[in-house]
Amino acid sequence: MFDIGVTKIAIIGAIALIVIGPEKLPALAKTLGTLLGRARRYVADVKDEVNRSMDLDELRKMRDTVEEAARDVEDSIQTSASDFEKGWTETTGSIANSQFSGSSTGFPEYKHPKKKWRIKQGATPNWYKSRTGIRTRALSGAARVARFRPSKVS
Repeated sequence: MFDIGVTKIAIIGAIALIVIGPEKLPALAKTLGTLLGRARRYVADVKDEVNRSMDLDELRKMRDTVEEAARDVEDSIQTSASDFEKGWTETTGSIANSQFSGSSTGFPEYKHPKKKWRIKQGATPNWYKSRTGIRTRALSGAARVARFRPSKVS
């Protein structure tokens, strides 16, 4: 900004020494240093505040665009869902009226394909379990004691 070299600073220092005097020059330099530091801190604070406000404005704009995009997506989902519901009611209504008119709800009752679907089927075949001695049925405590009780030898 300013074109001040070492020689110019030395000339200004020599003139200040002559005009102000050697007794007051250190106190004046200290005062100028503190004032200059305050001015720099003030300028830095103003710059930070301006940058923060610019960032906040950008974030607000970004938030508004994201909210607008979210609203657009929600509206499109709602319209497609309503179209789907209309098609579903038309399709299921025609099926219910034509095929399953004998039942009370219009749809057949669901039956599981396997007879004993609650019993967990293991991956190991039963013939392998019986050959290797793996238990296939759970025993109660009393039955287990009776099974492994030593027989009476007389």
